Amino acid sequence: MPLTVPTWTDLLGSAERTAVHLEMRDSYAVDCETGPFADWKAGHRHDPADRASWWRPWLDLVAATVHRGVAVRRARIVSEPVSEYTRFLYDGTFTNVAAGEEVRWLPRRQASTSTLALPGNDFWLIDGRLVRWNHFTGDGASAGGEMSDDPAAAKLCAEAFSAVWQRAVPHDRYEIR
Repeated sequence: MPLTVPTWTDLLGSAERTAVHLEMRDSYAVDCETGPFADWKAGHRHDPADRASWWRPWLDLVAATVHRGVAVRRARIVSEPVSEYTRFLYDGTFTNVAAGEEVRWLPRRQASTSTLALPGNDFWLIDGRLVRWNHFTGDGASAGGEMSDDPAAAKLCAEAFSAVWQRAVPHDRYEIR
């Protein structure tokens, strides 16, 4: 029987030690006409000194999770030169870091080795045992999440994340190309 996909609050709230996230797409469907991506394209950049202007519920959740002693890590595999959407993500990643996330970037060419096997979808892995798959349509729109407690899936995700993390560049040292 399939597991129910929990809310993000419940998912991260269930983490006791680690919550890791692997992103492998160069863009995710966003409304290019309105919203944060459109604002960024029009030249808006978050002011690091004006936390109130960019702090949002997601960052509160991450900060609370980290405060409980859970290591929250995100790795992004990106093509270079990066897409416009990846530049948008990069410019806003300081907010994730401010919330306590550790973020690293891996150029896609460095992910093409015989020692790195990647799952077919982005995922969150909670405590090395619970996987939340993030499914997307061909144009990047969310196609929903799926939960798995299959030990083989968790092992694949843990090994993939670990291998990516070891090869990836910390956010403060990664230079956009």
